[in-house]
This record gives sequence, C-alpha cells and structure tokens, in this order.
Amino acid sequence: MPQILIIAGDATEDLEFFYPYQRLLEEGYEPRIAALSRKKLQFVVHDFVDNFDTYVEREGHSWPSDLALSEVDPADYAALVLPGGRAPEYLRNDADFRRVVTHFFDADKPVAHLCHAALSLAPLGVLKGRRTSAYPACAPDVELGGGTFVDGAAVVDGKVVSARAWNDHPEWMRAFLEVLREHAPVK
Repeated sequence: MPQILIIAGDATEDLEFFYPYQRLLEEGYEPRIAALSRKKLQFVVHDFVDNFDTYVEREGHSWPSDLALSEVDPADYAALVLPGGRAPEYLRNDADFRRVVTHFFDADKPVAHLCHAALSLAPLGVLKGRRTSAYPACAPDVELGGGTFVDGAAVVDGKVVSARAWNDHPEWMRAFLEVLREHAPVK
C-alpha cells in the first residue's frame, strides 16, 4: 500500500485536510500526517458571510500528526498532499518543510495542492514554469513564484494537481487520483 504524505499544521483548513485524507483511505492508500512536531493539530473552517469582504475563520476539528517534518524521509512516500488554510504561511518558513516539499518536485512525484498551499510553494521556486490554481487571492504569489495562475477546479501540470479551495474537491481529487493510479498504483 503506497504511503501518501499530507503536510498539515495548526490552522489548516478542516475540509481541505479531511476530504483528501478520507478519499486516499478509500482508494487503498496509506496517508501519513506530518507537522512541525508530533502533536494534536487544531484545524479551522473558512466560511463566507453576507456583507463581509473576505472569509471568516472558525474553529474546526482537531487531528493528531503521525510524525514531525524533521522525521520525514520523503523517499518513503509515493506522493504529497498540501491542504490550504493559514498553515502554509508559517510552514514555508521551516527548513524541513522546504526539504521535504522540494524532494517531491525534484523527484517528479505526484503532488496535490489547493487554496493557500501555493503560498508555501512559491518561495521554493517549484512553481516556475508551471500552470497552477490556488485561492484567487494567491494569484500574485503564484506569479511572483514564476508560475502561471489558472482560475480552475482541477489544474493538472504533469504530476501536479491544484485547485482553488474546498468547493473544488470532487474535480481536484478525481484528477489527482488519476495521476496516482498511473504513477503510484495500489497493488
């Protein structure tokens, strides 16, 4: 059973963690959760309210990480999933996060990211020359990172599959699972 690494942190978007986690389990993959440390993570829910210019944040579910990023040998994993929320803005500052994520891009392994995860990818240079989706407010970050922003529900660029936010889950995970079945099939 191929292991899939999901990197999360406190303030990861609740739905953007649980949907891919559960879909990967359903498909026979073994998702493993890495964070800055082994701990119980507190997720958040982003929602929209009338007459508010941006989203609001509410407390979501909690979930334990399986291992710290410093413990991750990325060679042990067939693919990577990066959910959004506020976590990407601080995860990108961690040296082990950068080490692990760049391994997946350098090794041309499947990667799925959505929403604000692009904030953590742009400074690493891994979006250069790529077409990628993200939460529309992150378009400048994608472009500053050398990528081409695409406002789409399931943007596939090689083995990288991206989307705007949790409402794109069906298209995003359908496309990512097609990539996984081709490049990291469950035996």
